[in-house]
Amino acid sequence: MENNDRKKQKAVKLFQYFMILVLLAAAMLLPAYGAEHRAEKTQGDAVNASRIVIDPGHGGFDSGMVGASGASEKELNLVYAKKLAVLLEAQGYEAVLTRETEEGLYDADASNKKAQDMERRVARIAEENPVLTVSIHQNSYPDDSSVKGPQVFYYEQSAEGEKLAAAIQECLNTELAVERPRVQKGNTTYYILKRSVSTTVIVECGFLTNPEEEALLQEEAYQDQVAQAICDGILEYLEG
Repeated sequence: MENNDRKKQKAVKLFQYFMILVLLAAAMLLPAYGAEHRAEKTQGDAVNASRIVIDPGHGGFDSGMVGASGASEKELNLVYAKKLAVLLEAQGYEAVLTRETEEGLYDADASNKKAQDMERRVARIAEENPVLTVSIHQNSYPDDSSVKGPQVFYYEQSAEGEKLAAAIQECLNTELAVERPRVQKGNTTYYILKRSVSTTVIVECGFLTNPEEEALLQEEAYQDQVAQAICDGILEYLEG
C-alpha cells in the first residue's frame, strides 16, 4: 500500500510540475501575441497622405471670442474652414471638417460640454488618420486693442508641427503683407495640440479685439486671402 501511495504522490507532483510548465509557456507567449496585434493595428492605422482634417474651433453654446461689432468667432472659424477645404480639394486632397454646422460636438445633456467637445475633436482626428490637421481660430487680446496679425501655434515637442506652423506663418505674413510679421509659437497646454495624434497646428487668423482687423476678418475678399495663404503654407510643407 505504501508503494502505491508513493506512486500516486509522485504522479501528482509530476502533474503539478507539468501544469506549471504549461502556465509559464503560456505567459511567455502572451506578450508576443499582444505585440503582433499591436503591430497590425499600427499598420492598419497608417496615415492617409491625401487626407487633411480642418477643425473649426468652438461651436454651439461656445461662441469663442465675440468682437466689439458682434462678430462671432465660431461663425468665422467655420467660414474660413470651408474656404480652406475648397482650396485643398482643388489640389487633390480630401478635406475633412470636424464640424460643418454652427453646432458643437457635444451631447445636449453632457455635464461638461466643452470637455466632451474637445475630446470628440481629438477622437475624430485619430479616426481620420490625416497627414496633418489645422485648427482654425480667431485671436483676442483685451488688454491692448492695437494688437493684431495672424499667428500659428504648434505643439512645442513636435518637430513636424513646428515645420508646418513655420510654413503657414510665412505664407500668412507674406501674402497678407502683415505690418508686424509674427513668428510661429510653440505651446504645451492647448488641448488639441497636446492630445492630437497627427501633426497639428492652430491658426489664429487675426484679432477680434482689434476693431480694424475685426472688420477685415469679416470681408470675403480678405477671408479668401487668408484661406489661400493657409493652403499655400500647407502645400509648401507637404511638398518639402
